[in-house]
Amino acid sequence: MSFELPPLDFALDALEPHISARTMEFHYDKHHRTYVSKLNQLVEGSPPARMSLEDVMRRSADSPSGQALFNNAAQAWNHAFFWKCMKPKGGGAPSGALAERLKGNFGGYDKFRTAFLDAATSQFGSGWAWLVQSGDKLEVIATSNADNPLVRGKIPLLTCDVWEHAYYLDYQNRRADFVKAFVDHLVNWEYAASQLQKKAA
Repeated sequence: MSFELPPLDFALDALEPHISARTMEFHYDKHHRTYVSKLNQLVEGSPPARMSLEDVMRRSADSPSGQALFNNAAQAWNHAFFWKCMKPKGGGAPSGALAERLKGNFGGYDKFRTAFLDAATSQFGSGWAWLVQSGDKLEVIATSNADNPLVRGKIPLLTCDVWEHAYYLDYQNRRADFVKAFVDHLVNWEYAASQLQKKAA
């Protein structure tokens, strides 16, 4: 058994002008592919090769000797999830149950948007901004490097990659502009809502 690079749900140029085909070529076909390839090299012939990606992450998350394994497993998972969180002509405010949950937990979509932008732009160095379910509550958090809310008992609903490779070709040092484009034009709220149906760990 080996881990595979999952196919995208959209063409490489489908997110333009907000994310260019060139960025997607590097981000998906080089960065994401490399994490998957390195992960397979690390687990070859060992018990983790027969585990789910989530189990590999959970078992290696806090192990000093498993840091490389966690980093590559988590980055493979994070990126696969990130692609699902976007769609052409997405973004804006959600509707339905998720809209109600944002209202109940943040005071409405606009306040959620501000919290998410703040988390993404204030994350020092590389990392991720997340909307997560923690028990019955929704939270916005940021994680550094490859860290993932799943290994902290939270359920990811939405994420934005704020590693420089996610945006530098298109936005250079303007991370805030990239995150605004993600929230306003790319978020796949239907996918985020489908994750809300899961029970928190």
